[in-house]
Amino acid sequence: MKLLIRWLIVAIALVVAVWLIPGIRIEDTSAWIAVAVTAVILGLVNAIIRPILAFLSCGCIVATMGLFMLVINALTLWLSSWIAVEWLNIGFYVDGFWPAFWGGIVVSLVSFVLSLFLKED
Repeated sequence: MKLLIRWLIVAIALVVAVWLIPGIRIEDTSAWIAVAVTAVILGLVNAIIRPILAFLSCGCIVATMGLFMLVINALTLWLSSWIAVEWLNIGFYVDGFWPAFWGGIVVSLVSFVLSLFLKED
């Protein structure tokens, strides 16, 4: 159940990012399906690729006092969009690094705020 709630939180965060960031858009007839599938992809990328990127760039993360994690968030959002478009033909587009950067910040903030309402076991 908790996994489903976390997936829903990420999906809501992606909708907020689409609404706020000009370079992130959905071009599909079934927008909710595009958001739902992209949320699953983003969860998988965050679970598999993000730790590898954080490990490989730990020097940059330490040197920038953690700010390089914003770049990693941007890259994971951008990669999730690329996988959705190229592999699955889902119309969730991120039009470059800067929309991915700002979208990563929005997704992180919205996910954090909504996660505050979850009750820990």
